[in-house]
Amino acid sequence: MDQATKSAVKEAYQQHEKDTGSVEVQVALLSTRVNELTEHLKQHKKDHSSRRGLIAMVTKRRRLLEYVKRHDAKRYHELVKRLGLRR
Repeated sequence: MDQATKSAVKEAYQQHEKDTGSVEVQVALLSTRVNELTEHLKQHKKDHSSRRGLIAMVTKRRRLLEYVKRHDAKRYHELVKRLGLRR
């Protein structure tokens, strides 16, 4: 993920101007990276180290989403809808 993409995602999901670590920003960055790695793995099927990293990122994203769901269900549903994670 290049710096421009990262900055754009941060700007889109941050709560305030200096926000870089809120759950929304973290989940959005992880989702962007997961999508990029998924595309990479479609071409490079035997890249098992990247697959392992992908699984770790998906797990981290899931834990962060569970945290948001526990503390603020409305915020969780808005985030999931905005990212298009659930169907």
